[in-house]
Amino acid sequence: MTQWIEKYLTAQKAALDSIPAAGVAQLIETLRQALKEDRQIFVFGNGGSAANASHFATDLGKGASDKLGRRFRVLSLNDNVSWMTAIGNDYAYEDIFVRQLENYGRKGDVALSLSVSGNSPNCVKALEWAKKNGLRTIALVGGKRGRMAEIADQVVVVNDTHYGRAEDGQMGICHLLCYAFMENPELGK
Repeated sequence: MTQWIEKYLTAQKAALDSIPAAGVAQLIETLRQALKEDRQIFVFGNGGSAANASHFATDLGKGASDKLGRRFRVLSLNDNVSWMTAIGNDYAYEDIFVRQLENYGRKGDVALSLSVSGNSPNCVKALEWAKKNGLRTIALVGGKRGRMAEIADQVVVVNDTHYGRAEDGQMGICHLLCYAFMENPELGK
């Protein structure tokens, strides 16, 4: 078991090392601009990526906002279960995010989606709508990149196809985005 753990950790370190610092810096600038312009930030994903989306919204909306004295307007589209199930039941599961964006999304807002495969139909559909309607689009994806990487204005790839390692990398990126503001509050000015 120790050998398996060591091998896993070596692969995890490689996945984390694949995260491009310049790409993350660009995302920080996009969030800084959204804060400055009082834009809404929408975040969404499936499974572990949904949990990461909710965690990110909490850290940015509470943690970073508390440190800045200004509030990020961030919303995880994963967190209204009754709305998601109504949309999934009455329309289609692939519509659970796009239908929410149709209600809330406005030109200049930010749509950030997380997916290891990069091909989640509900994330793809939401990013396509967001891009078509003038939102700034971001995709955090795994090593296969997928359709989301083709659509999004900004893409950061965790270069691993293992779901656990890629999702850990996504959360690492999300923490970098939040802690950039928590530990550098001058970014909020």
